Amino acid sequence: MNNILAKVLPQEGGLEVSSSTKYNTAVILMGCLAVVGVATGAHAFFMGYEHAYGTSRDVPWGLLIAAYVFFVVTSTGLCLVSSIGHVFGVEKFQPIAKRSVFMAISTIIAGFIVIGFEIENPWRMAIYNITSPNLTSNIWWMGTLYGAYLFFMLIEYALLTMNKHKEAATLGLLGVVSGIAAHSNLGAVFGLLNGREFWHGPYMPIYFITSAMMSGCAAVVFFTWIGYKANGWEMSDKMKESLTATAKLGALLITVISFFTCWKMISGVSGQPPGKYEAMMALLTGPYATKFWVGEILLGLIIPFTIILMTKAKSMNALFVASVSSVIGIFFMRYDLVVVGFLVPHFHGMGITDLPHLFPYSPSWHEIGVVAGAVGLCGMLFLMGEKLFKGHLSEDH
Repeated sequence: MNNILAKVLPQEGGLEVSSSTKYNTAVILMGCLAVVGVATGAHAFFMGYEHAYGTSRDVPWGLLIAAYVFFVVTSTGLCLVSSIGHVFGVEKFQPIAKRSVFMAISTIIAGFIVIGFEIENPWRMAIYNITSPNLTSNIWWMGTLYGAYLFFMLIEYALLTMNKHKEAATLGLLGVVSGIAAHSNLGAVFGLLNGREFWHGPYMPIYFITSAMMSGCAAVVFFTWIGYKANGWEMSDKMKESLTATAKLGALLITVISFFTCWKMISGVSGQPPGKYEAMMALLTGPYATKFWVGEILLGLIIPFTIILMTKAKSMNALFVASVSSVIGIFFMRYDLVVVGFLVPHFHGMGITDLPHLFPYSPSWHEIGVVAGAVGLCGMLFLMGEKLFKGHLSEDH
């Protein structure tokens, strides 16, 4: 009898997936937020983006590009962290695989929604990507590689759901390769812009991949903890060990990103390089100092690292707090990276009359609404996935 019950009930041990009032309310709220975001984006389309969004000719990239980068970075990170277990065979990382792959799909879809509302005519990208490819364009490669990445991830998750783990590992490897290629190419979109000294340099693709892994570790802990609460389950020892290993990997990557950040600051102020120095000072002591020191440094790096170090990554509740802090801080990282790069005028050193020291930018309510809608869509997909796919459990994991 016990054997029969063990096959019927979820392996992570407790209750069936919760369909409580709180769960249904959360799904409805996330769905309403997604609808509001889509409606806001549609209104901006008919109103005219130049009127609806806070961007301008001087600062053409704003909150929407930052949110797009945030979602696709998180998606790539989830893919890479999950691949450690079911692609490369590290046993401690196997329990997190299915949920991580599903959330990698959900976050990349949210990212596509954001970029779709940022581009004035998004359907042209799909049409001319095939009919008129530009192989010298990083943007063309970004769209193509992320499309391939999403395709591989969808098939991978379907195979994991059918417990075909060998085939899923093959698709997972293809997803890892396409994800790394797409994400490093996204870094090149910034790094190859030699007219923007704040971004220009060969380290950007490497930084993007490393920060993606850090984002993935935080997202794994975040979504897994909430998933178990939504399902009403008690976390198994294997899952706790998996999250502990993920958090420790995240702490290592936080250390690496901290060194990236330190050298970015040093290179930005040492010798006062034109263009880069002004942008860096906007972060260190200027209008973006609070976002940088509180958002990036405190929330994104110091608090998560301290919590993981002090608890030795053993307390699941503490790890969840660290993941929330990290996710918020990472969003500030993406926002600062995108926006600050455009703030310094091209001719800032020529003493041109009426040219500001830094161009102004603040997100409009339309931009905030679209991003909130993407968050709602991601949250709704997450909660629905927990119910539809029984918490992403598998026989082998």
